[in-house]
Amino acid sequence: MEINKIIESGLMETYVMGIATEEEVQKVLSLKKEYPAFKDALEKLEYDMELLAQSMGIEPPAGTLAKIEHEINEIQRQNQVVQTAFNSEYSYDKPRQENKQEKYIEVESESNQMRVNKAWKWVFIAVFVLGKIFLACAIYFYLENRQVKEQIKELKIEIKQNMR
Repeated sequence: MEINKIIESGLMETYVMGIATEEEVQKVLSLKKEYPAFKDALEKLEYDMELLAQSMGIEPPAGTLAKIEHEINEIQRQNQVVQTAFNSEYSYDKPRQENKQEKYIEVESESNQMRVNKAWKWVFIAVFVLGKIFLACAIYFYLENRQVKEQIKELKIEIKQNMR
């Protein structure tokens, strides 16, 4: 009975999907050794998940494997060229005069500045200018509102004094 509750608890599913915590993984591994029914249920779940994954799989476009192999071979070739150049340039067996010929490795550095399309440049400038205009208007109307409130307050005081 207890093992059926554990099987139905969802512990196996989290383990099979790879989202179980370390504590849950250890519990699954110990239950797998201890209970054959748990081991069978876990193997069936793993098989079902594998079938589901295979049925939902999408074939990669033709030539993808060849492209990947080509890129890997190109990277390996470049690494070999760099390694042989490095070894031959800094070998200690050669006379020191040959090492005086300095060679530099070209390094491309990317700019840390943001590049913006020229059309967007004018949009950003327009937004900036409009922001300043709206700020000036907001300050102007705030001051006007404050002045009007003071005038209303003075008029109320004046009306109270005239009514007495």
